[in-house]
Amino acid sequence: MWFMYASLAAVSFGLRGILYQWTSQRRTDRNVLLFGVYLSGALISFAVNLFVNQAWTYGVWLGVPMGLFSFIANASMYKGYSVGRASLIALFTGLPPVVVATLAYFLWGEALGIVQLAGFCIVILGLLVIRYSHDLKLGQLQGIQWGLLTMLFFGFTDLSSKQATLSAANTLPLLTVMYGTGTIMFACMYLLSRLKVPAETGQKIVASETASVSTNDRELGYGHDAQHAQISRHSDEDKGLPGSEDDLRTHPATGGTDNPASPEWSMKRTVLWGMTVGITNLAGMLFIIPAFRGGVTGIVSAISAMSVVLVLLYAQFYLKENISRREACGMLLALAGILVVRLAS
Repeated sequence: MWFMYASLAAVSFGLRGILYQWTSQRRTDRNVLLFGVYLSGALISFAVNLFVNQAWTYGVWLGVPMGLFSFIANASMYKGYSVGRASLIALFTGLPPVVVATLAYFLWGEALGIVQLAGFCIVILGLLVIRYSHDLKLGQLQGIQWGLLTMLFFGFTDLSSKQATLSAANTLPLLTVMYGTGTIMFACMYLLSRLKVPAETGQKIVASETASVSTNDRELGYGHDAQHAQISRHSDEDKGLPGSEDDLRTHPATGGTDNPASPEWSMKRTVLWGMTVGITNLAGMLFIIPAFRGGVTGIVSAISAMSVVLVLLYAQFYLKENISRREACGMLLALAGILVVRLAS
């Protein structure tokens, strides 16, 4: 059963990646969107548990580090999709099993059998071949730092999920704590961004006013009344230029360059869409936790990482990022590795 759960987790996380990439190209507030994602997970987990009534043991508090790690990983992945190539970020979302398998060996002494190890290596080789390119230039590596953070912290999320299962934590209370933690983190990030935007805007206005007044005083000898009029004129102009070139280059709320042709989403629309995307995220966690209970940590993580295939197919058919022969071979290798793992289980 654990193999089926891991496979379903891969499908769910693949859909999540597709929705993240699509949404990242819209004018949305990243923190509001991910607040909705985690709020959805927390509310659904809590509501379902009111009927299922799973016990709240001490192990459920491992949901706090799970939430923190997942918060960093999801924020990094979303940021990466907004500034880099979808296929490059997808590569790093497929590599957490390397982190997981390595640390699981040192933490719990989990060693893979010979056939399992062979299958694991084939999967990882396939994931690497998918995006390996000898002509990859520095200019094509935008967002690589966000991809690395995504890889590390999704790996840490998997490890903390496994530790929670070893502590006999029940799934729904665990996910309630995890998503509740993430909800609080993204709410705090949103509030901080709201406090930061007025401060930066005020600094730009003051700097503009000071430079303008200084120039006019020096060249034209303006007095106090003229200086006041000059400041008022600049203030009115600043208020009337929300779509100026500078405003489009740096949009602190969205965390990236906005598409001027796309209308900015309202907070209500962003939260509701985030809650919709959150269903795929929650589904992935509901599948992967039982998989961790029954399977080897590194293998489960490797199978769930096959979500990269869905994202790459989306990049091929929707984003028109052509899949090369090498990438197609990588997909076949990864699928063959999963087949080997399945036969060895």
